[in-house]
Amino acid sequence: MWDLLLHGGRVIDPASGRDGTADVAVHAGRIAAVETALPRSRASQTVDVSGHLVLPGLVDMHTHVWHGATYWGLDPEPLAWRTGVTTWVDAGSTGAYALEGFRRFVVDPVPFRVHALINVSGLGLVGRTGEHHVLDNLDVDTAVAVTARQGDLVRGVKARIDRHTVGAHGLEPLRRAAELARRIERPLMVHIGYGPPGLPDVAPYLEEGDILTHCATGVATDLVADGRPTDALSRLRDRGVVFDLGHGSGAFDFDVFEAELAAGIDPIVSTDLHIRSVYGPAFDLPTVMGKALAAGMGLPETVAAATVRPARALGLAAGTLEVGATADIAVFSVEEGRFPTVDVHGGVREAPMRLGNIATYAAGRLLSPRAAEPPPAWVPLSQAQRCAEDDRRERVRTSVRYLDRAEDFDEHFPRPEAVAGPEQQGTAQ
Repeated sequence: MWDLLLHGGRVIDPASGRDGTADVAVHAGRIAAVETALPRSRASQTVDVSGHLVLPGLVDMHTHVWHGATYWGLDPEPLAWRTGVTTWVDAGSTGAYALEGFRRFVVDPVPFRVHALINVSGLGLVGRTGEHHVLDNLDVDTAVAVTARQGDLVRGVKARIDRHTVGAHGLEPLRRAAELARRIERPLMVHIGYGPPGLPDVAPYLEEGDILTHCATGVATDLVADGRPTDALSRLRDRGVVFDLGHGSGAFDFDVFEAELAAGIDPIVSTDLHIRSVYGPAFDLPTVMGKALAAGMGLPETVAAATVRPARALGLAAGTLEVGATADIAVFSVEEGRFPTVDVHGGVREAPMRLGNIATYAAGRLLSPRAAEPPPAWVPLSQAQRCAEDDRRERVRTSVRYLDRAEDFDEHFPRPEAVAGPEQQGTAQ
């Protein structure tokens, strides 16, 4: 007997090469079968998803979810249920000093998967920037020891390398981050932005399987020149470095992204979702996937870039609907048309479709709705963003439907004969 059967949808699972109409059966939190015309009589619950996309639960490789303890952190629960993201990777919010707290207060309580890239700075991202300004906090030995106690929670190392974070220390934070990654034998993710250091400085520290994030940012001038990837970027591609979009609030430029796609560079699609980008222009992973579609990526390629590819880059057992896999499933409606999307500089492209999440299952269980908290005091919102946030809260407040007819409460107001005891029944005159 299956616990759940989703029938009639278009199943896209790039990990297995499947793209077509099929049913998906779930038992004991795992995928039990993916075939056409599975018998509905074998399922305790059936859901008709005809006309919808059925995808593996999305994998967002670049987020910041150490909420309540860091400048950038946001709570993933109000987002996961409505976006299809069932595997969240926090990219460096926590360093060695707070990794245990991150597990206890973020990872363990949520009903989906959260992993971490450990920050080479023990401070993590408790502040807006500057985590590398005091080198004593970049203690590689301590980070190795803490990582060893956390099992598979830590899937890599994160270092923000730009002039604001490194301060006077130049490439020394990157050198220590690379040493940490080699010692724990996991990938290094390097953030680039306003240099120096620039891409030619960072490149020698990146090996095959390492990750360059913000790969389509418009503020790093050494990614693309004259509409083509620079020699430094091309050499990283040839070396087997993984490119990560990391949209964020300031790191996505359509011109750069399209030049990379034209040159055969195929980035992983991620959000760099944090408390400032969640109000736009990133919003969530389906929104960023829409921008990838607008830039010319196909739907199957975009799904792969948000499921199996990030999972493989970090060695995660996620991003697939293969039989035996954890039943993380995202169901989307698809609206075809011409939908404007915007980069962080105001550039506009039209997406050929819009994806709307209608159900998210983590280990076979439907995630329940949860409202988000208001933004913290340090997040600057435009007037339009503030109005949108006020509208969201008002809609939540007024969404309760009040029932006022007696027949709405039949079970609570039974007829008198239904409550009469045996000694009363048949004797009353």
